[in-house]
Amino acid sequence: MDTFTPAGTILNGASVQDALMSARAVNVFYATKHAVKNVSLDIARHQVLALIGPSGCGKSSFLRCLNRMNDTIQGARVEGLITLDGQDIYEARQDVAQLRARVGIVFQKPTPFPQSIYANVAYGPRIHGLAKDRGSMDELVQTSLERAGLWEEVKDRLSQTGTSLSGGQQQRLCIARTIAVNPEVILMDEPTSALDPIASAKIEDLIDVLRTNYAIVIVTHNMQQAARVSQRTAYFHMGDLVEVGTTNMMFTNPQQKLTEDYISGRFG
Repeated sequence: MDTFTPAGTILNGASVQDALMSARAVNVFYATKHAVKNVSLDIARHQVLALIGPSGCGKSSFLRCLNRMNDTIQGARVEGLITLDGQDIYEARQDVAQLRARVGIVFQKPTPFPQSIYANVAYGPRIHGLAKDRGSMDELVQTSLERAGLWEEVKDRLSQTGTSLSGGQQQRLCIARTIAVNPEVILMDEPTSALDPIASAKIEDLIDVLRTNYAIVIVTHNMQQAARVSQRTAYFHMGDLVEVGTTNMMFTNPQQKLTEDYISGRFG
């Protein structure tokens, strides 16, 4: 199992020299259930980290620690240290709304607001005061939709509701909404599991483009997807981080039998 490893060293052969976020000895409890057990893991700039493992193994629980979404769950308790740019995200003076702007999240099911496409993207920038006037907001909305690969499809119907879009378009709208507040990290919890293969492929292509500007962490049950989109992969099992390394190494030469059994389809 992983133990404390200072940022800038090697975890199972995967360099974390450019770590943006670091988790050290993280434990998550839901009342008496111990969901994540002593996990230490780094998230690097300009990389996609895939979290894989069977259902209920702690992947999503760990992901939600990274922008304090577990704070919203009654009875949840997080122990350990998680830093963003070297700062403890759980310290008392941390502005949680500001943290969630810096560490955005895209959920399994697309969650557009029942408002216009424009208003969906403008929501975060408006709250955080990121646009001085309507012209600045128009530019920010367009840029965010372009980065999400959606602008050409919606530029002539920005006043239509976000819920009028197809499932894949809705998910890209949610991604545009996330990046509109200029985050440093994007968390994705099974972002394509509710989508058809064509829409899923577009999201995967988008992830590859986005990593040039952001650190990305994706939870996925799809082994092929993890292999396609990520540079590093972490395997969770029953709350433990069993192994983490370069995606190529994890899929071709895993060091732990549990990892090999899961990737080869013997269980999970």
